[in-house]
Amino acid sequence: MTLPAAVRDAVDAYLLAVDAVDPDLVDGLYVIGSAALDDFRPGASDVDFVAVTTTTPTDQQVAALTRLHARLSRRPLLDGIYTTWLDLTRDPAQASPGPHAHGRHCHPRCDHQRHPVTWHSLARHGMAVRGPGPAEIEIAANPRDLARWTRGNLDGYWRQWWRRSSRLPTPAGLTCLTSRGLAWGVLGVSRLHHTLVTGEIISKRAAGEHARTAFDPQWHRIIDECLRVRRADHRRSLYRTPLTRRTEALDFIDMVINNAPRPAGTG
Repeated sequence: MTLPAAVRDAVDAYLLAVDAVDPDLVDGLYVIGSAALDDFRPGASDVDFVAVTTTTPTDQQVAALTRLHARLSRRPLLDGIYTTWLDLTRDPAQASPGPHAHGRHCHPRCDHQRHPVTWHSLARHGMAVRGPGPAEIEIAANPRDLARWTRGNLDGYWRQWWRRSSRLPTPAGLTCLTSRGLAWGVLGVSRLHHTLVTGEIISKRAAGEHARTAFDPQWHRIIDECLRVRRADHRRSLYRTPLTRRTEALDFIDMVINNAPRPAGTG
């Protein structure tokens, strides 16, 4: 598989910019996420990446990265972390905080995206733009850690997301009336369900296809609606009203959270 042209252009522009700032900073650059899983949607998908450095960036280097990301193109957005080769060999929970870039913002020291999904995505699906292939790198990708983190993400982030989205009128509740908001929720929890069942990480599109086979046919309409949204299919919605669609999406999300497998030792 090759990277989509828009992704390749974005990472090439990024590497030119970062090398102009410090040619010795980024030793490895890997694309993960939708672009590596053959589900990149121009205009909607971000370019998820892992940039690897030999040592933790200094304050001066972080400041330079902050200025660099502020100058990059707005589309497609780059979303990823800077980590070290050494940290990749460790449990991500023990990885040192480091820069996280999202679009034109670069947060200097945080733990965001330093979790088993990122490590596993890199190990299994990462596409090397610079540096050795993922199979040649020592990456601490422990299946038990992935399962525990995934179940915890359902119980934590997604349960809170469901509670906030269940209240109208609130910003979260109104977002769940939108096509992209409900697809984010339905396909998001379906991805995690698939990971808990199989140990594998898949794209949002593949998550919808998984959900159609894993869950009762009563959920097919909301799943198909979210797949329609994911494909940017502009034909009419399968629902007469956004409120009905929202209700079924929230019911589905609640069902998945409550019924997804629970690894041993997670309560």
